[in-house]
Order: sequence, then C-alpha cells, then structure tokens
Amino acid sequence: MDPDHHMPGMSPPPSTPMNGTGGMHHKMMMHMTFFWGKETWILFSGWPGTSSGMYVLALVFVFVLAVLVEWLSHSRLVKPGPRNVAAGLIQALVHAVRVGLAYMVMLAVMSFNGGVFIVAVAGHLVGFLIFGSRVFKDTEMTPYHKSFELPPTSN
Repeated sequence: MDPDHHMPGMSPPPSTPMNGTGGMHHKMMMHMTFFWGKETWILFSGWPGTSSGMYVLALVFVFVLAVLVEWLSHSRLVKPGPRNVAAGLIQALVHAVRVGLAYMVMLAVMSFNGGVFIVAVAGHLVGFLIFGSRVFKDTEMTPYHKSFELPPTSN
C-alpha cells in the first residue's frame, strides 16, 4: 500500500516538527494491528511520547481506570429503599461516570498497543476479583438477587 494513501473516512496521521527544525517532519504511524513498544499515543495526542517513565505511568493509569470501572459496576453507593428522586439522580450520575471510564479504557485499548491491552484486561480482572467475585465476600445470595446497584455487563 502506498504510504501516502489512508483508509477511507480516516484522516492521515498528524505531522509534528522534529527537533524544532521545522523542515523535517515525523509522521506518527496509526497502527491497525497490535504492536509492542513504548512509542505510542494513548488517549491524548503525544502522550506518553517516547519516555519509558511516561509509558509506565500511562499503563498504570489504564489499569486504575479498569479497576475503577469494576468497582463502580459492583458497588452499592445508594442504599435500597422507596422511590427517591435524589437517589435516582445519584445512580444516574454514577452510571454516567462508569460508562465514561469504560469508554476511556476502550479508547486506550484502541491504541493497539499490546501493553495497554494487557493492563486493561488485568485491571478488569483485579477489579472483578476484589469487588465482584466471592473471594472477599462471604455471603450467600438467592437466585436472581441483585447484589449491586448497576447492571452487570452480562446476565
């Protein structure tokens, strides 16, 4: 495929000046398959860049986001009770935050970086292990009993 052509509906990768010379440009390659390496863009243009430390920070950030999604998915932040507008609004807000964080994890995985994919799955695993599994809970639930405020991702 000719490097000057790009997929229909997608804009070409942005060019950035290299070494401040203004004359030479470095094109950031948009990966369409998984790849390994620390030089990638995750969530924001130019982040984490080429620094190993920033790449590790980005991986930790994605891991924490995935754990937070699982926590919000399996926590009961509003006590059950009769109809209540305030409680319903809080539930809706928590749901919106959970969905927003889940979308951020999804967008990070769409960087097609293998390390990001692994830490996203590991974050969901650890989050579910801590907040959703029976490892740390000693309660017996009746069938079809809803144990958390937000619906699970599968029935």
